[in-house]
Amino acid sequence: MKEVAVLGEIPTIAYEKLSKYFQVTMNESVTPMTKDEIIQMVQGKEAILSILSDTIDQEIMNAAPDLKIIANYGAGFNNIDVETATKKKIHVTNTPVVSTYATAELTMGLLISLSRRLVEGDKLTRAGHFEGWAPLFHLGTELRGKTLGIFGMGNIGKKVAQMAKAFDMKIIYHNRTRLSKEEEYSLDCTYLDKEALLQEADVVSLHMSFHPSLKHFIGEKELAMMKPQSFLLNLARGPLVHEDALVCALENKKIAGAGLDVFEFEPAVTEGLKTLDNVILTPHIGNATVEARRNMAEMAADNIISVLHGGEPKTSINVVE
Repeated sequence: MKEVAVLGEIPTIAYEKLSKYFQVTMNESVTPMTKDEIIQMVQGKEAILSILSDTIDQEIMNAAPDLKIIANYGAGFNNIDVETATKKKIHVTNTPVVSTYATAELTMGLLISLSRRLVEGDKLTRAGHFEGWAPLFHLGTELRGKTLGIFGMGNIGKKVAQMAKAFDMKIIYHNRTRLSKEEEYSLDCTYLDKEALLQEADVVSLHMSFHPSLKHFIGEKELAMMKPQSFLLNLARGPLVHEDALVCALENKKIAGAGLDVFEFEPAVTEGLKTLDNVILTPHIGNATVEARRNMAEMAADNIISVLHGGEPKTSINVVE
């Protein structure tokens, strides 16, 4: 019987589907495995179901010479050496689309929380500082009429644009490939270059895939271009933002606030961010809903089943000939 290694505890639907056909070994600990532990587990396996916190490099692939597929549990895949996998004729897959709604919803949640200062309000109320309604007490800002600038107009970026329209926001965007005129019309959005978007947006929201060339996509120069009353949201990948530069910009009121679900040195968080009231920090929960995580588990399992039965994966990252 073919063997599959599942490197982290995920919704049981994956185990249920895979165990119908294969022998499944699963890491049931909430603690990520060490590299040595992964190497030990993958020996003799033909499939690996990895999670984003697992770095799957050449050494790990070499430990499983019969490996046919690495099914990543997540939309991202920068934790996998895709180039090496392709050379070894190993399929690499991810779980796109199914986390679109969850991540877009969290984006809007962070934006509303920043604009209406919800976290600050909760803290001061719990601390006993609410002394009654007053005309100028704890004022926030409305989203209506504000301009949302989206970097990365993939599935999540498009869904964020659709949701933001419900708040009567104006949508501008920048993407590696410009959308068709039909899509721009449908989403009621306007394409701008990077600099123009930063200068015009009241909210800058990051939703692009990560590539090493995009490290510090938002740094000191970019933050200086933004409006003093603007917000920065990052629900993509932490290294897109230079966090020390962000702390400096926030402390000096170069921008008004930030909402971060991912971090440059994750799981570590830059200390300066923790002390600022105009920053909301969430622990990488963009797609952390029951519905999304179950769908991700099912998609990863389906990719493995298809490949080990001699078929093609449903959501392939690379081309294996």
